[in-house]
Amino acid sequence: MTDREPQSSGQKPGELPGQKPGDRRVRVERRHAPYFKYTGRGVLTARAAASTSPTSGGRLWSRAKAVLIGRPLATDEEGEERLSKKKALAIFSSDAISSSAYATEEILRALIVAGSAALFLSLEIAIAIAILLAIVSTSYRQIGYAYPQGGGAYAVARANLGRGFALVAAAALLVDYILTVSVSTSSAVEQLGSAFPDLRPHAVLIGVTVIALMTLANLRGLREAGNIFAVPTYLFVGSALLMIAIGVYRVVVLGEGVPPSEIVEGTVDLTEAAGIILLLRAFSAGSVALTGTEAIANGVQAFKPPEPKNAATTLTAMAILLAILFIGITFVADAFGLAPLDDPETGRVSQTIIAQVASTIYGGDSIGFYLLQLFTALILFLAANTAFNAFPRLAAILAQDGFMPRQFSFRGDRLAFSLGIVVLGVVAASLVIFFGGETHLLIPLYSVGVFVSFTISQSGMVRHWLRDRTPGWVYRISINAFGAVLTGVVAVVVTIFKAPESLLVVVIIPVLVGIMLFIERQYREQAKELEVRPEAVIGPPWRRERVVIPVPGINRAVVQAVNFGRSVSEDVLVVHVTDDVEAAEVLRSRFE
Repeated sequence: MTDREPQSSGQKPGELPGQKPGDRRVRVERRHAPYFKYTGRGVLTARAAASTSPTSGGRLWSRAKAVLIGRPLATDEEGEERLSKKKALAIFSSDAISSSAYATEEILRALIVAGSAALFLSLEIAIAIAILLAIVSTSYRQIGYAYPQGGGAYAVARANLGRGFALVAAAALLVDYILTVSVSTSSAVEQLGSAFPDLRPHAVLIGVTVIALMTLANLRGLREAGNIFAVPTYLFVGSALLMIAIGVYRVVVLGEGVPPSEIVEGTVDLTEAAGIILLLRAFSAGSVALTGTEAIANGVQAFKPPEPKNAATTLTAMAILLAILFIGITFVADAFGLAPLDDPETGRVSQTIIAQVASTIYGGDSIGFYLLQLFTALILFLAANTAFNAFPRLAAILAQDGFMPRQFSFRGDRLAFSLGIVVLGVVAASLVIFFGGETHLLIPLYSVGVFVSFTISQSGMVRHWLRDRTPGWVYRISINAFGAVLTGVVAVVVTIFKAPESLLVVVIIPVLVGIMLFIERQYREQAKELEVRPEAVIGPPWRRERVVIPVPGINRAVVQAVNFGRSVSEDVLVVHVTDDVEAAEVLRSRFE
């Protein structure tokens, strides 16, 4: 049998005579067979053995990595699962919906400085934020239709507003994703601490440990798909809606709650400048509820066909659900006169607002209270995990465009963007340590980047509709223009009234943009130096090889060595080491 595969791919033919004349045959040995396989004409794909280190230390490291993050995957093993609307609602909405767990508390913390009567303004502020949510979500529906390939604020700004705005949007999103991990993880630990007080002193350690575990899980190739990721969202939504329904029934039908006569009068005058500033400060604090609204528009391609329509429907459902949860929790907290509770000794949160609502409705020692706190922590951990998908992908896109080190676009053994995952985990854990795992200290950093990216993406959509005047463009441009103006105003309000913490992000974003521009310039200059111009003439190599042969004398081995050296280079130098000058001269004359 003769194998007719081309011999250029490392095959070695060998003739086998056999026992009889007719048995003569040719056997072809493929030296690459243990390491590569044919996946097409002239195409070889690496096998697992190809990445095995030849050294014992390298093999030991490979085995350790396999235990830690799993066996290496081939590129063709990567699969993408298209999501139904129900599953996508759970997966993509976890970031936004989970913000209802701490948004009400941020409003109350801003109002409490003006006295107990100011707390009863929280419901009106929550309704105003819900209206803003409706405008932003409607605007992002247009982005999903116009850019079904996804990409978020960076892609929209790059296509319509130029490099500068695109990099500002990218920097804001990178900061947003980092803070999503820090804030969600810190809030989740606070929810657990509200139910189990013994965990409170270890909040930072627990938060850092959870981030480390999420980093490891994503290095192993964890995917935001499958029913297991939908479970925490629907458990939280179901239990929270039940809690709100019971609370509304007790307030409206049974007349429970704090009687109006017990409200302290005269502590807030909304007609004065101080009252207006108080409302703006509370509004800017509660606007953190809008974080994660853009996630669905960024992941349109993950939906089943028709992708834009399904994504838009899911986005609307998410906005309605978030508004109900946010307003409902605020209403119950308002009706029962709940206020933030801090430990007087440590100054840390002793029981979150949502935990107080659950304790009031379900009972402090009831199974319903403990289950709600567990479900709240789970959805917050899931929200943190969504950033481990978004941050590395955005960093990889920036790396491909030359604005981040190229290593961010390299996939690891498990086909994940490993460097981006590690950087995200390290920075997010550092923030948790620096701010002591306290959510309300991290929130001011969170909101600024969110509204900056909102404003840039919607401004880019205004430019898009001016260029692409498809039917209905006037209606669409009106929505995006109004949304851009509104979120721009909110971005300014958040920056001013959450200072000085918010000013840190205002500094970080330009610094990140400067770093990305510097990296891009270095890559551009490097490419310019390596560019092959049409008029350029590239000559032969200028470097000459010299062959040095140490010899003991003249014999057949020396002559063969010299001939081999002459096959490598014309410059052959024969060296003989001796202390006998006369013998050396004799040897030289014989060579000549």
